[in-house]
Amino acid sequence: MTDEATPGTPTTGTGAPGEAVFFERSPLLGVDQAVEAEGADAGVAAHYGNPMMEQRRLLAGVAIVDLSHHGVLGVSGPDRLSWLNSLASQALLGLEPGESTEMLLLDQAGHLEYAMRVIDDGTETWLLVESAELPGLHAWLDKMRFMLRVQVVDHTASYATVGSFVPETPAGHETQSVPGLEPAAPNGVPLVWRDPWSGVTRGGFQYAETTEHPGASWNWSETLVARSALESLGASVVAGTVGAAGLLAYEALRIAAWRPRAAAEVDAKSIPHELDWLRTAVHLDKGCYRGQETVAKVHNLGHPPRRLVLLHLDGSESVLPVHGDEVQGDRVLPGAEPERRTVGTITSSGIHHELGPIALAVIKRTIPADVTLHVRSQGIDIPASQEVIVPQSAGAVADIPRLPRLGVRIPRG
Repeated sequence: MTDEATPGTPTTGTGAPGEAVFFERSPLLGVDQAVEAEGADAGVAAHYGNPMMEQRRLLAGVAIVDLSHHGVLGVSGPDRLSWLNSLASQALLGLEPGESTEMLLLDQAGHLEYAMRVIDDGTETWLLVESAELPGLHAWLDKMRFMLRVQVVDHTASYATVGSFVPETPAGHETQSVPGLEPAAPNGVPLVWRDPWSGVTRGGFQYAETTEHPGASWNWSETLVARSALESLGASVVAGTVGAAGLLAYEALRIAAWRPRAAAEVDAKSIPHELDWLRTAVHLDKGCYRGQETVAKVHNLGHPPRRLVLLHLDGSESVLPVHGDEVQGDRVLPGAEPERRTVGTITSSGIHHELGPIALAVIKRTIPADVTLHVRSQGIDIPASQEVIVPQSAGAVADIPRLPRLGVRIPRG
């Protein structure tokens, strides 16, 4: 990359399968008080000076989140939906133009490899993915085409993703998007992906044992706009006609809604059950796909080895844990002092405008809900109370009678 590169334009890469297209800093980073995010989210704003206020504006439906660093793939051709249906965890054969869903690609052992937000416009299926997933996913899909009538194209150079909340409106009124946010519609259907996390989708299953799931009010959407429109969108933010919120605001709200994100909650060992991702990304009654045997076996007969929890953190030390920090629990043995051991890791953290410091963590399934937890961060022990998302009992839903042991007589009557 060079200092002379124009913001928002490709600087390296050709978009060929397996090769990422990288972009300079987003034009929205030119907005006053914008602070750039780090790591995998570099190139867009972490915040614009006031993450708490940005959260409230997001929820009110008057602000946008710049996600232009995310990747956009398109799959075209008459066999596109049946082909993707054969590969992924979600049922796609009946996907209508403009309908949103999400799907996962698993390895043979059922571990998560890729997570995609999906919308079809009747001509092309659009896959919205994390930037780190783009090269590998593009290469893998291209390799799996065989003789089918499909084509996979990287659209990241042409289209950018912008996130927003759709504000709640009184019954009988149409729901409006953020003013000034115009979706692209290259084939006549507006490319707006609406997150299905607000409920359990057809063929899905929820492990969380609650009648008031925090995701019920998660009215999140991601809109594809022409990448060239980012400049004018930034100008609208400067003019005050559109509000802007950074990733810190979005992340805090996502964590509070128990919403998993591939770039944060997923590691090499993750399976969908551990993150309660069967709610919206897995269809349990669809046909065969890679990793399905593990999905069915764990769901019907076993238990996931780990489980997702929400942690309410003690904020007295003013230290917020980061991804990868250890979660520790106290094991009490009879006649001995409590023994502290590592039971999991922090996956995401944030400061919520109402809940305060919170985090998502993946811990061992066997850790009881009443165990005292601590997060080890920057050499400090942070007490944490656990809010159960995936319970210890998750899985084993099949009511299969146990067979008697050999040699044991079953009395008649």
